Amino acid sequence: GADPGTDLRGTGMLGLMQMLYFVMDSRTLPLAQEIFKLSQHETQAPAITLILLQNFPFCIMSVNITRIVIQALREECLSRECNRRQQVIAVLNDLYAAAFLQLYRVWKWQHKTLADSGFLLKELELSTRKKPKQLLKSLEAYVNRSPGADGFQQPSPPSASGGGEEINFTGVCDLQIELEGEARLI
Repeated sequence: GADPGTDLRGTGMLGLMQMLYFVMDSRTLPLAQEIFKLSQHETQAPAITLILLQNFPFCIMSVNITRIVIQALREECLSRECNRRQQVIAVLNDLYAAAFLQLYRVWKWQHKTLADSGFLLKELELSTRKKPKQLLKSLEAYVNRSPGADGFQQPSPPSASGGGEEINFTGVCDLQIELEGEARLI
């Protein structure tokens, strides 16, 4: 849409919630970090001297993947898995992470660029509708793998000696701003 602040491409709050789930779930956080890292920088392709810009808009790609997952749900491609687990949101979140994993693997190893994104999203949509169970198994294998397997790096877990670290979120309204001199509105 014209206003990027309201453009969630038909995903509503689920688009935002899945993004939050992706970075807050300890199982998917390493994947989210790897994908975000890829989305932010350029990479050099082997046997090619030119640098490919493999960066992409992480949040927009995330919202597009949520749209794909919602479409699979609407077309009843996830009914079996939802019934088996007796959950809907957990299945949607896992399929979202699995689809992002698939996109990441293709993007990284085939040296894709932003110009390829439309085609890749169409492929991802097809595999999400036709082979959701295969995608979910792929995510499970990724989550359960040993560090460094599959060419992916997993950040080291927090040390046990430090105990459980609590995450504190600060809202914009909670920030204390120290002003020198006269306070001004900008």
